[in-house]
Amino acid sequence: MGINHRLSRRDFCRSGAAAAAASALPLPAFAQSAPRVVVIGGGFGGASCARALKLFDPKLQVTLVEQSKTFIACPFSNNVIAGLRGIEEQQFGYDKVAAAGIAVAAQAATAVDGTARTVGLADGTSLSYDRLVLSPGVDLRFDVLQGYDEAAATKMPHAWKAGEQTLLLRKQLEAMDDGGLVVISAPANPYRCPPGPYERACLIAYYLKTKKPRSKLLILDAKDTFSKQRLFQNAWKELYPGMVEWVSLSQGGKVNAVDAASNTLITDFGNHTAKVANVIPPQRAGRIAMIAGAADNTGWCAIDPVTFESRSAPNIHVIGDACLAGGMPKSAFSANAQAKACARAVATLLSGGSPAAPKLINTCYSLAAPDYGISVAGVYQPKNGLLADVEGAGGVSPVDAPRDFRAREADYAQTWFATITAEVFG
Repeated sequence: MGINHRLSRRDFCRSGAAAAAASALPLPAFAQSAPRVVVIGGGFGGASCARALKLFDPKLQVTLVEQSKTFIACPFSNNVIAGLRGIEEQQFGYDKVAAAGIAVAAQAATAVDGTARTVGLADGTSLSYDRLVLSPGVDLRFDVLQGYDEAAATKMPHAWKAGEQTLLLRKQLEAMDDGGLVVISAPANPYRCPPGPYERACLIAYYLKTKKPRSKLLILDAKDTFSKQRLFQNAWKELYPGMVEWVSLSQGGKVNAVDAASNTLITDFGNHTAKVANVIPPQRAGRIAMIAGAADNTGWCAIDPVTFESRSAPNIHVIGDACLAGGMPKSAFSANAQAKACARAVATLLSGGSPAAPKLINTCYSLAAPDYGISVAGVYQPKNGLLADVEGAGGVSPVDAPRDFRAREADYAQTWFATITAEVFG
């Protein structure tokens, strides 16, 4: 499937937001015989899946388990760091989800018994299920990078889960003197939002250029290549000449340890002391996936690409950042697309049918400046037990596109975010 860039961005944007309804205040009364589906995690994957389940089969008893009463979106949180957006614009509640007939349990899931098919909750109660969907996002691995733990993150924020950490990094940038060095440590694959560190570098550079122009930004990377690399590097040269430096793995960019007391990042090739240090650590599937037995020794969850059922935990499905989705990246758009495909598969299985192989799409927008957008898109389908790229489908923004094209892509990014949040939470 060849894709025309000018049209495909709109098509992907319109087709890529959640599918429907679900969760919050009073728990609705359910017919005793209706199949029960519990969804853990209320982000773009979990909330989308809960709503889609009710669309595909309104008779299903669907419960969404999410301990936070307010969801804080990661997409566009880099704009908050750069002072371009308020954190309140990232916040969404579950009232409309609940109004769609989905029960919302506003507490943490603490246990899963796959034999009894129950989910234990923090208050000591439990929920029974016929099928369980996990969409727990990621946990940050504070056990991998020497010197970097939760205490160190209060000095060297990761800001990889939107909220307090996002605001902390923003405040540190605001407090930094002009001429200071900002260092971003980017992890090895896989991790949530592959282009995220490089978009963040762009938008921090935008802030520095407009507010503290004598400052510099250094990216220390545990990889030799990254998503949309040529587009990002061209943007750095065009928009922020001499301000952004990227150090790859082979050039000594992998951070092995940090010293939070001195804001120092340590590599095999030398130490880098920053005025502001943004350390993005390695990641794994959210903890409940480990508890449920759905995560393997990689820390991620292998799945059947047709049904998203766990390879190791029967009747448990995993979507979003926590799953190993082959060529499909860990993004909000991916989570939303997987949620709808998983919901259809679960509804089909519960009705005694055989799910059809899905075809999924993802598109990921990044902003190099408020009026400068770039994107990558892909189409995926099951192949050899994985979700594989459909050859000839998707692509990236043209390298030589004019600035008006970049401005339109920035507009498409805004439209996509407004659309997906309205459909999932509105």
